[in-house]
Amino acid sequence: MSERLRIGVFDSGIGGLSVLRHLVAVLPHLHYLYVGDTARVPYGNKSADTIALYAAQSAAFLRNRGVDMVVVACNTVSATSLPVVEAVAQVPVVGMIEPAVRAALEATRTNRIGVIGTRATIESQAYELALYAHSRREGLAVFSHACPLLVALAEEGWLAHPATYAIVEEYLRPLLEAAVDTLVLGCTHFPLLAEVFEQVAPLHLIDPGYWAARQVQQILGIPNSEHPLRHAPHIEYFVTDISSNFAAVARQFLGFEAYPLHRITLDHLVPSTL
Repeated sequence: MSERLRIGVFDSGIGGLSVLRHLVAVLPHLHYLYVGDTARVPYGNKSADTIALYAAQSAAFLRNRGVDMVVVACNTVSATSLPVVEAVAQVPVVGMIEPAVRAALEATRTNRIGVIGTRATIESQAYELALYAHSRREGLAVFSHACPLLVALAEEGWLAHPATYAIVEEYLRPLLEAAVDTLVLGCTHFPLLAEVFEQVAPLHLIDPGYWAARQVQQILGIPNSEHPLRHAPHIEYFVTDISSNFAAVARQFLGFEAYPLHRITLDHLVPSTL
């Protein structure tokens, strides 16, 4: 039964492939459909109404493809538009926020948690609100900081460039001054820079994609695979634009080739009057 389950995964672009990578590692025998809205990326600097519209269109595409579950592999959509996705998808939906929040609260020893992400994610305060809502401890303190430049650095492949170290140090300075011991990587691009974060500061790093994959596994009630996958995972890739460097960047996020690619349009699926 589990081998026939169809899991829809969508993101504003290519970063959600890092989430798909975790899903395939935990649940390799499922059928995955990935939607990347690469023609309209990034979502992080767009209005809440526009993000909700774009998210609804991706959810409608996956619903029409008959998926059994939707994973919102985008922190910005998870922070601003998850109820819209749930209403459109009409199947169980897993976002990035809740799984990461539970993991961060479990990891912290000082009750001081940092969150980094796109401007839209940070301005939504979704992580902060969820952390405070789920914490049963007194004295919890959450410190958030937008780090928009890290998205471009990750996609450029500057994973060990001196400029990347300098920018990460600058972004993390206020969080380190606040003495956080746990850092939520609230953007799907940021796990690619995990080694930089680890070298700049000794923090507990929380990758929402990993914990979202674990939540999917828990919901489906499927144990870890005891046997390695002997063939390529069953993944269909749908994107709204194919850039010249897509293959190289996708390989960085996914760990293997993403093909074949199907180019699609989403605008007609949900009207702009949403």
